[in-house]
Amino acid sequence: MIKKRFGEILTEKKIITDDQLKTALDIQKKEGGTLGQTLVRLGYVPEDVMSRELSEFYGIPYLKLSDYEIDSTALSVIPEEVVRKYSVLPLDKIGKTLTVAISDFNNVIVLDELRAVTGCQVIPLAASSQEITAAIDKYYKKDSLEDAIKDMNEEEQKLEVTTSEEEKFKTTELQAQAEDAPAVKLVSFIIMQAIDDRASDIHIEPYEDELRIRLRIDGVLYEINPQPPKKMHKAIVSRIKILANLDIAEQRLAQDGRLRVKARDKIMDLRISTLPTIFGEKVVMRILDKTILGYDFKQLGVEPEDVGRFEEAMDVPYGMILVTGPTSCGKTTTLYTILNQLNSSRDNLITVEDPVEYQIRGINQMQVRPDIGLTWEIGLRAILRQDPDTIMIGEIRDLESVEMAIKSALTGHLVLSTIHTNSACATISRLINMGAEPFLITASLVLVVSQRLIRNVCPQCKEAFKPLKEFLDRANITGAEAKNIMFYRGTGCDYCRNSGYRGRAAIFEVLTLNRHLKELILEGATPPVLEEAAKKELGFRTMGEIAISKARKGITTLEEALSLTIAEE
Repeated sequence: MIKKRFGEILTEKKIITDDQLKTALDIQKKEGGTLGQTLVRLGYVPEDVMSRELSEFYGIPYLKLSDYEIDSTALSVIPEEVVRKYSVLPLDKIGKTLTVAISDFNNVIVLDELRAVTGCQVIPLAASSQEITAAIDKYYKKDSLEDAIKDMNEEEQKLEVTTSEEEKFKTTELQAQAEDAPAVKLVSFIIMQAIDDRASDIHIEPYEDELRIRLRIDGVLYEINPQPPKKMHKAIVSRIKILANLDIAEQRLAQDGRLRVKARDKIMDLRISTLPTIFGEKVVMRILDKTILGYDFKQLGVEPEDVGRFEEAMDVPYGMILVTGPTSCGKTTTLYTILNQLNSSRDNLITVEDPVEYQIRGINQMQVRPDIGLTWEIGLRAILRQDPDTIMIGEIRDLESVEMAIKSALTGHLVLSTIHTNSACATISRLINMGAEPFLITASLVLVVSQRLIRNVCPQCKEAFKPLKEFLDRANITGAEAKNIMFYRGTGCDYCRNSGYRGRAAIFEVLTLNRHLKELILEGATPPVLEEAAKKELGFRTMGEIAISKARKGITTLEEALSLTIAEE
């Protein structure tokens, strides 16, 4: 009897549709990986469901790690680098028999490698990669920082670092501190922990009697544990400055730099910013994951009906595309995704940015340098003499930059930029308030995208529940629907740091202009009037409405979605 293929089994069980299978197989051929990984990445199948189906397909018992008591002696049998490399977790060891949790069932090398490393017979149990990763972080990571701090010898423990302005360190002394083993190990560990925890930023903050290090994960700052001693502050800062090619002797002025690291087989760029405070220099490191540069609009989270609007706007020979939203909402990622889609050997793409966040092959990128006279305006004027097809301006901030962006759009260029407004329709009013003429706006603007990031429900502790009536009323869910509808929330677990959330999703409000909307703009219509017309004529949906729809699908919580609607109001 011929065994059915895994994809066929999933369609027979109605876990996925035939169209979803075809799409996943096409993407798998282009990008590699397994079919299961592709289906999870596309959002067609939750990872825990995929793990159960794969375990059944390969005949390996499925295990929920949160229900299993792990033998601490088994953890030392497999080195941490092997555990992380293959995403496996030792569970139990009895004699020469070792039980491990695995998630990659197709990798036949894993079990052979584990047998060679441990000298044991290896019994595999299936578990989701999310649970395995969380367990690895839980059982291995904590000791790493403790060990790094304990490694300081007696002389290093005696190191006295004061915040007095009279205390001056010579460059050679600072460099010696930075190159000491504890400082090197601590900085490496902090960066690795941040990357493993999917942090977007690392904050190193000195206070009078303590040093606090925090990681921003899914938009929220968390302290690492345990915290390094305050006496390590200058050594840590100096080590980071050396890596980022900054002046370690200059402690009175803010500095900016960048460095590149390779971690977990990924190349990561780190943007470094130092700031002098009354207790010493604060450092913030922004982690830029270059893998997102390969995303398409669907992977970014753009609703299927809006993907076509993006593509149509990119096909116009000239015009202006604006992305709007608060700081750290993913605007730059959206612009880089558009640039990547446009990047070809036939077009000349040039950017002027402050700072250049991602370096992309095939795109000419310019860094603004006001200290030497290279301002936004001078940079943009220089770009226009470089025969560009597409121009990206990091930010529109005043009348001069608005006028130059519009002029560029009307003279045969596709212009991409960001602007700070609360919604897509409010962007029109913002441009007019900055001094742009309404008739120039309607002639040049082809697309406005307003976006936010909302937190996803943790898949490991996700549970269904019925919200209180007041929350349903705020979401405009009434009548029979309110009686039967269920939403999801996270109860809190190790995988999500007991927050109930894991990861974030982008919400996109996409506005195009038809003839009637252009007429309304020329007549001075307010944002609510424009929004109502866009809803009736173009199927426009606000961020709040899209967020509620994601809560209905169980992607986020109703509470998180409602926080976005409150922000709109």
